[in-house]
Amino acid sequence: MERQWRVYAKKADFQALGTKLNVDPVVVRLLRNREIGTEQEMEFFLYGGLNRVHDPIHMKDMDKGTDIMCRKIAEHKKIRIVGDYDVDGVMATYILFTALQKTGADVTYEIPHRIWDGYGINERIIRKAVSDGVDTIITCDNGIASVAALHIAKEAGLTVIVTDHHEAQKETVEADAIIDIKQKDCAYPFKQLCGAAVAYKFIQCLYRKMNLSLASDDYLEYIAIATVCDVMDLTDENRIYVREGLKKLQRTDNIGLRALLRVKELEDKDHLTAYHLGFVIGPCINSAGRLESANAALELLFCRDMAEAENIAGKLADLNEERKNLMNQGMEAALRIVEEQNMTTDHVLVIHVPKLHESLAGLVAGKLREAYYLPVIVLTDSDAEPDIVKGSARSIEGFNIFEALQECKEYLEKFGGHALAAGLSLKQENINALRQALNENEHMTEDVLAPKLHIDVPMPMSYVYPELIQQIDALEPFGKGNEDPVFAEADMRVSSARILGKNQNVLKLKLINGEGRYFEGIYFDPQEFLNHIKEWFNEEECDKMLNGSENSVRLDIAYRPQLNQYMGNSTIQFKLLDYRKA
Repeated sequence: MERQWRVYAKKADFQALGTKLNVDPVVVRLLRNREIGTEQEMEFFLYGGLNRVHDPIHMKDMDKGTDIMCRKIAEHKKIRIVGDYDVDGVMATYILFTALQKTGADVTYEIPHRIWDGYGINERIIRKAVSDGVDTIITCDNGIASVAALHIAKEAGLTVIVTDHHEAQKETVEADAIIDIKQKDCAYPFKQLCGAAVAYKFIQCLYRKMNLSLASDDYLEYIAIATVCDVMDLTDENRIYVREGLKKLQRTDNIGLRALLRVKELEDKDHLTAYHLGFVIGPCINSAGRLESANAALELLFCRDMAEAENIAGKLADLNEERKNLMNQGMEAALRIVEEQNMTTDHVLVIHVPKLHESLAGLVAGKLREAYYLPVIVLTDSDAEPDIVKGSARSIEGFNIFEALQECKEYLEKFGGHALAAGLSLKQENINALRQALNENEHMTEDVLAPKLHIDVPMPMSYVYPELIQQIDALEPFGKGNEDPVFAEADMRVSSARILGKNQNVLKLKLINGEGRYFEGIYFDPQEFLNHIKEWFNEEECDKMLNGSENSVRLDIAYRPQLNQYMGNSTIQFKLLDYRKA
């Protein structure tokens, strides 16, 4: 689907700020486009380190919660951690459990089962804690919305400490301490921490009170994985944690993580990025909680034998491959349903895929959103409740799916979420009514329904030089809130194109600008590119281009400059991100 190109128009004195910060003005424009507005904020982004992250004591109830924990440890009370089954919850549980063990605490943990328990702490977990003689529950990556469950916990006489990072609800939960940066009266200056980072901050403060040592890079690899996989903004201290956590991961002493790196052929990689966390490591850890139990992921992290760790890591990697296959099958089934039920005119897709695994609904919805660039809800049958369907929603920029569901709540049993993603359950008989109501109430304009490509800087390729690329690369890690930069140059001639690679999946282009200068470009979907050239110009002109002959192919190019290292030589090449007829 062709994207609309939009050029950022943020204002600042780029030249002056570049001089003060010792970077190219282009880098200042990139920072400004990411809502980093002041010189101080830019300086922190460029040069901030672990010595400049925020003090956890500023979190509401942090002082109270750590005081309670100090007392419970001293009194040898039984403490139970209740985490969550996703990557963030697994990492938060690991951090709390291992750190509390080092204090001498009598601590255990429990992770809810995705299918049988659902998200967060529940009555079953509380009743089990009571029967096990637990005195204190501490949650991580959940708890702020568990009003009914924590009421039962307090009635049973349990001490409860909540650590979470999700939005606080209208009704406050009953707990002895609630540590959540999203509380309106929490003074902590950065609100985008993941659950694992909040748990880490709790341990930082606890260790300080107990006069225990915590190295500045302890647990950073776990925080980095959780931050990226929970799709938190990579700005402020998150960027520092992920940047330093990636370095720590390459030398981690955790045998389980080392085994997973080895199994995924990343152990000897010179430079790990946020991509490797979000699309290689994270999905393997997540696969346990999706298809079986998240306890397998924790077993990997606790493993002390490399052979055993490699065995567990291999099983998680296999589970992830199974997850991919099941997701692809679900995607194919959903696409068939869209065609068969004549949904192609809907602007909000509501699709019931009966045999889809519950944990895959959100992944399939995300893929369908990419395919159609529409808000999508994917529903599947509930194993626990025969007449109920459960599902996930994924939306597009400009359409708040949570607000849309609120307007249709009479058809829903439960729902929750935010503007771009939500979870819901409803009676099967209400599916069509929900679909109809959502499509009748949506008022999306053509502009909202058009996918966008945001151009950071319209910049001729001739401006690019090696030091600029190095400065751009220094803005890593890239991800949500700190997107990979996009540049563009208009009206370039494509003098030649060659298909390369073992799998014929790379297109190498020779591009010429208005000054007659040549540049090397690469694109990773040759067939799509060639189909467009034939459509826009004709087959003869495409053949000329492939033969390196004079042709009429002229394109606007959106690109990212890269340094290509080969045989000790460094050359500039341009990765094509998008293109359109000039």
